[in-house]
Amino acid sequence: MGTQHKSLNGQDQRKSGTKRSVMLFIVLLGVVSLFADMTHEGARSIYGPFLALLGASATIVGIVAGLGELVGYALRIVSGYITDKTGKYWTITIIGYVINMLAVPLLALAGRWEVAAFLIIAERMGKAIRNPVRDAMLGPLIVAAVLYFKGTYQTGFAFLLIPALLTIGVLLFSRFLYPHPRDLEATTPELETKGLTRVYWIYLAAMALIAAGYADFPIIAYHFQKTSVVPGNWVPIFYSVAMGSAAIAALIFGRLFDRKGIPVVIIAVLLSSVFAPLVFLGGFYLSLAGMALWGVGMGAHESVMRAAVAGMAPRDRRASAYGIFNTGYGVFWFLGSALIGVLYDFSIPFLIIFSMAAQLASVPLLLMVKRSPIQ
Repeated sequence: MGTQHKSLNGQDQRKSGTKRSVMLFIVLLGVVSLFADMTHEGARSIYGPFLALLGASATIVGIVAGLGELVGYALRIVSGYITDKTGKYWTITIIGYVINMLAVPLLALAGRWEVAAFLIIAERMGKAIRNPVRDAMLGPLIVAAVLYFKGTYQTGFAFLLIPALLTIGVLLFSRFLYPHPRDLEATTPELETKGLTRVYWIYLAAMALIAAGYADFPIIAYHFQKTSVVPGNWVPIFYSVAMGSAAIAALIFGRLFDRKGIPVVIIAVLLSSVFAPLVFLGGFYLSLAGMALWGVGMGAHESVMRAAVAGMAPRDRRASAYGIFNTGYGVFWFLGSALIGVLYDFSIPFLIIFSMAAQLASVPLLLMVKRSPIQ
């Protein structure tokens, strides 16, 4: 009896130790994410103006921004596959973070837009989609402070070397503490299209239209720089406001989506579609309002628009459903960003018409999804 009691105590202690290890691992990765997001979100807030300063056109800015996002989405699928096949979890993770983090401060040395474009796309390769709010806002504010004290864009990128190195340092520390984190992972089914419902494909088409019509922030910041509607040191602050708006919107829409479903996505589309005329035609304050609405849309993109996929695919096809969703979303985001860049050089009114029309064209499809028996 005493032996059995000791055995049970030993098992409890091992379970307790395992729980503490898992929690510490999660906290460390959270710290990595915090510093990483400070770095790349701070940089993203001035990509557009910096490319403009180096002589890039709006078309180039749109293509670079869209291609960066597409590469980011595609790399997630490829790196995940390679990791599963090789088991080199930490090697691939560290390589990705080093490229992602060091590309940002290297922008301080870029003297041509071609070099800057290459580094921006390299940074996007390791970008994490799920951004904690505090660091997504803090990075742009750091850059805004540098610009306020008469610093240059290059100085802003150089300052971001601090959180970049902190990211890599904490990541390496985590690697030595937990050399085999794959032991904590669940198995993932292979990507398959069989079993995906008709309503899923309709919803994917709706999201593709929304992605195509959504202007990436670098092209918006490029516009602010070119027209001087927003002073240069205020551009990162505008981005920070958008990130704050995105965080609040994600919380509100998340709560409402649990109760109301797809109509909440429709409301988000209707609200965010108005950002284009405000941002591209408005003055300082209307542009600020437009950025808040742009943030509302981004909050919906990263929360309820993705969450809705889970209810449209069988449990054993959800990994495939999300993989296809992310791929399609990334492709159409790239195509839309490239076209928006071309339209900016050609006609801003046409840009606004395209942006609003593409987003609003998703509403009839979303209504079809709403009427589906699955909803």
